[in-house]
Parts: sequence; C-alpha cells; structure tokens
Amino acid sequence: MRAAIITEPGSLTVGDRPDPTPAPDGVVVRVGACGICGTDLHIADGEFPPSPYPLVPGHEFAGTVTAVGERAPGGLRPGDRVAVDPSLFCGHCEYCRAGRGNLCANWGAIGDTVDGAFAEYVSVPAANCYRMPDSMSMREGALVEPLSCAVHGVRRIGVEVGERFLVVGAGTMGLLLQQLLQHSGARVSVVDRNTRRLEIAAELGAHATATDVSELDAADFDAAVDVTGAPQAIEAAFTSLRRGGRLLIFGVADEAARVSLSPFRIYNDEITVVGSMAVLNSFGEAVDLIASGVVRTELLLTDALPLEKFPEALAMMRSGAGVKIQVVPDESA
Repeated sequence: MRAAIITEPGSLTVGDRPDPTPAPDGVVVRVGACGICGTDLHIADGEFPPSPYPLVPGHEFAGTVTAVGERAPGGLRPGDRVAVDPSLFCGHCEYCRAGRGNLCANWGAIGDTVDGAFAEYVSVPAANCYRMPDSMSMREGALVEPLSCAVHGVRRIGVEVGERFLVVGAGTMGLLLQQLLQHSGARVSVVDRNTRRLEIAAELGAHATATDVSELDAADFDAAVDVTGAPQAIEAAFTSLRRGGRLLIFGVADEAARVSLSPFRIYNDEITVVGSMAVLNSFGEAVDLIASGVVRTELLLTDALPLEKFPEALAMMRSGAGVKIQVVPDESA
C-alpha cells in the first residue's frame, strides 16, 4: 500500500509499506479521509517524544472496514463505515483504573506511537471503531476526533446558560469549541489574527470577533479558552476574566514555555485554571453531534488533497492556510 512516512525528524516521503492485517481483536480500515493536526507537525519536526521513527502519522480519520479479526468485538463487518478513536490506553495503570485513560501512564495513539492513517489502509482495535450513519461523509467522519477533544474540553471547563466566554484562536479547534459552547447556552467572543477565520466564527454565530483581546469592548468574561498554546495569548485570556472566572488551557504549548499569572489574583478572585488533554469517553457523543447537525462542518472542511500530496498538505497546515486540511487516500470515498 501507499503511505506517508516520516523516516526521521525533518524527513518525510510517500512510499510503499506492507499491507496491514487485523489483530485478533482488530480490524483493517481503508482510509477515506485523515485530517492534519498540529501534533502531526510536531511529529514531523521531532518535537513529540513518544513518536518512534519511521512512522506513518495520522490520527484524525474515518474509513471503511475491509478485514475483521477472529475475536473482534462489536460485530463489525467488511463494508462498515467507521470513525476511529486513536486512543491506545493500557487499561491497567492507576489513571486508567481511575477512569482517566487520557492520562494513561503507558499512553499511546494510532498515528502518534504506532502507524496511523496517512495511508491507504490502517490496522486498528475494533473497540475503537464507531459506526457512522450513511448521511455522514468520510471528511466529516475524520472531524470526529478533533470534535471529541473539544467535547472533553467543554466538560472540563463547564458551561452555564448565559455565560460570556472568550475563545482565543479560531482554527479548527477554536471553531469547534465555539459551536459547542454556543450549543450549551454561552455567548462566545472569538479572537484570532486571521481575519478570514474570524469571518467564519461570525457566520457560526460568534457574539463578537477581534484580532486582539484588547479590541473587545468588555473584557469581563466568565470563562476563557486558549486554543493557541501561546504564552502571550494565555496571559491575555487570564487578564480578560472577571472575578470568579475560569480559564481552560486547551492549546498545546511548547513544553518549555512559561506564563506569568498573578497568584494573588487566582487566590483573591478565586480564578480556576484547568487543562484538557485529548479524548476521554467523548467519541460517541462527537459522532452524534455531527450526525445531528448540531456542529456545522461545511465551513471548516476547507482543503482535501490526495495522499501523494501529503508533503504539500503539511506545508499548508504549517502556513496557516485554510481551516481543516485533510488527506483523502481513497478519493472514491
């Protein structure tokens, strides 16, 4: 089969790999679409320590089951259309046993620590597969994984009807979080330097948009979500909060990055700061949110490239072009 391969940090190619076979409890999926994520850039640059090389990346994907292992659970059959949760939790560490598998001490993920879906086929655990309704396209199915991360993030921060939220960053994740927060009854303002993305945020119902937090008329928010991972943006989001406010660190910062937050203000104003990491029991809900039309996808799915153009797709992601860039290995899907 053809696959995009990161042979070592800074070196990638599209070449041949052996066709995968299903594990006894797994299936093989013919990949219909796979989205590019910021994590893929980190893996390509050697900045994601869990990743081995060579590696086929790709963890946001959907496709069609083509082969089923003899002990695969769930009754999957060849021809089933599925979105796949890439999480590979060990199930026995203290975090998994406490129901917090996304913090697994032995954490792994398809496309991050084992070969993923920037390929024609990928082998996955059957238990990670979620059937998609016929009305859901493969490109929408590949958006389920990022949406499931957003679902977990909204659960972490909590929302009450009528609250004023600030979302800093209007890429795919920011626009998904905006929609979930609005669906939960929040009034959402969105900040991003990219004016085209702000236009999309406005079309999706943002209460206000701005290229900087300082431009907003009333920086007095009940809660703020940083989706950038940039220290300056995190500090601006913190400053925007009213007393009793909440800050969600959702964006992935460099491990060495540091921010300056007033501990006196956290104490005196009872500010809550929380983090959100990846997916946790949120995949099925994400499928339903897209299938029901609660989350709009048409404005987010801006670019689809064939597998052979994976390097170009990665470059587009790096440049900030579009919103969600996806690779479509099965162009008939």
